[in-house]
Amino acid sequence: MVDPLMLLAFVPAGLALNLTPGADMMFCLGQGLRSGPRAAVAASAGISLGAFIHAGLAGLGLGALVATVPAAFEVIRWVGVAYLMWLAVQALRHAGQVGNVPMSTPARAFRAGLVVNLTNPKVILFVLAFVPQFISPAAGSVLGQFLIFGAVLSLGGFIINGAVGVFASGIGQRLARGSRVLDWISASVFAALAARLAILERT
Repeated sequence: MVDPLMLLAFVPAGLALNLTPGADMMFCLGQGLRSGPRAAVAASAGISLGAFIHAGLAGLGLGALVATVPAAFEVIRWVGVAYLMWLAVQALRHAGQVGNVPMSTPARAFRAGLVVNLTNPKVILFVLAFVPQFISPAAGSVLGQFLIFGAVLSLGGFIINGAVGVFASGIGQRLARGSRVLDWISASVFAALAARLAILERT
């Protein structure tokens, strides 16, 4: 059982972190621009599930493996880079093909958000650095506490990232569907996220 005072302190701290612009928010923005509000919300849900899984892994102690074994960190990181670059290339392949542009369905957006989050080892390192500050072994199951705090982070991220994506979809709707500009914007977002992940430091 989580100490109510710890939970009370964690909620505003978690929301402040959710409000900080980052890779997850930018990914939802890109999905909203390209594929509309439903895809943006679905992508946010996938990202939130990924964050919750990271919290569970940290609670099980598997996060320590990523934090201490460089090879594990590098493998996960480069899988994420490759996936984001693949998304960018897919957007460019269809640039300007009006009426023949494969928009992300909610299911695809959800899977993409989940994969993007799970292949970002920085997330689990962040969870390991942030959440333990609020864990009290005397309060009961450490794994249970990680899951509760992870659920709080996931819910806050889902609402905030989803809202950003829905807002971005309003801008996207002002552009012609299949517009070359829209495809280039989407590709640029994905490529920028890949570059950010490729050059990130482990600390």
